[in-house]
Amino acid sequence: MPLPKSAFSNSNLILLAITYLFYFGQFGVLMPYLGVFLDGRGFSSTEIGELFALITVARIAGPNLWAILADKSGRALRVLQLGALLTFATFSLVFFVDGFWSLTLSLALMMMFWTAILPQIEGLTLNCVYGHASRYGRIRLWGSIGYILLTIFTGKMIDVFSSEAPIYVGALVLFSLFIITLWLKAPKVEKSTNPLHESIWHKINTPVFYAFLLSVALLQLSFGAYYGFFALYLVDLDYSGQATGWLIAIGVLAEVIIFLQAGKLIKFFGVKWILVISTLLTALRWYLLAVAANNPAILVFSQMLHAFSFGMTHAASMHFIHHYFGNRFQSQGQAIYLSVGFGIGGAVGGYGAGYFWQQGHGAEQTFTLAAIAAVFSAVSLFFVSSKRM
Repeated sequence: MPLPKSAFSNSNLILLAITYLFYFGQFGVLMPYLGVFLDGRGFSSTEIGELFALITVARIAGPNLWAILADKSGRALRVLQLGALLTFATFSLVFFVDGFWSLTLSLALMMMFWTAILPQIEGLTLNCVYGHASRYGRIRLWGSIGYILLTIFTGKMIDVFSSEAPIYVGALVLFSLFIITLWLKAPKVEKSTNPLHESIWHKINTPVFYAFLLSVALLQLSFGAYYGFFALYLVDLDYSGQATGWLIAIGVLAEVIIFLQAGKLIKFFGVKWILVISTLLTALRWYLLAVAANNPAILVFSQMLHAFSFGMTHAASMHFIHHYFGNRFQSQGQAIYLSVGFGIGGAVGGYGAGYFWQQGHGAEQTFTLAAIAAVFSAVSLFFVSSKRM
């Protein structure tokens, strides 16, 4: 059956690609350099870790609340536009506030609205391409391109101006994101009339799924030091802001490349062994950062391992959830994965990293502990049957 031509409107698909570029570009502005900005405002490493933990908690509630609003209203595009506007508005508060709690509140609100945007973008894109994976992939790729470009650009702006540069770049990116959403058009989709009566509990309450959740949570916990303090760590090691941007971009580029081969690798090795191998390589990555980050060649190699730390673990996790929950419980399975792994695991990791960092004096210890957490992430899956995954 031929697809409606309106679904493949070139202008709408281009706008969606730009939307991904700005959305994930903001990740490239904020996640690597938020610690640099907060350090410039005089925050201690403990306070930075606490702030990261608190705003990460906002990532648990935001997507669920906005998904309910989108489902009940049936106007996902309007919810997306409102979310983009509120993200820009709440982020802009950082220009007017300075204390720990006021900055935490503004960034937590921003995070709640910002993370709620992505499900609406994904749903809109999938409806526009009618499930064509290759076309979706070409649109989604612009998110990674945006991340790379804005990470490098923001690093350079820090060198030229100051640690305040990320909030100016971020505000411009978020305003651009909001403007782009105003031009988007939503395709017509049929509403589902099949109610869900079956409980998801029989899928959740199994040793396999508990082991998977524990592994995901420990892996995201191990990322706490990287997300919170990697850029500051490199500053302490006398790397420039531009060099930091390039190093982060190398990691994302490696992630993009591995994504293109992920399906073949998962088919050959299986989900379990992809996750075990990737988390062990993540442990190696954190240990290299702990003991040899002053060596540029080792640092580049450790960043290339991001292909496994995020790329392969995320691809394998999505593959597992898709097949384990099936179509009926797909969205609920995704919500649990994000809430436990990225929400709880990320919050604990951010808080713990801030506690051990000690203004950079505890850098080696913090990344070593992150490596240990990644090892336990692999161990938690080691005795799970490959067939069950």
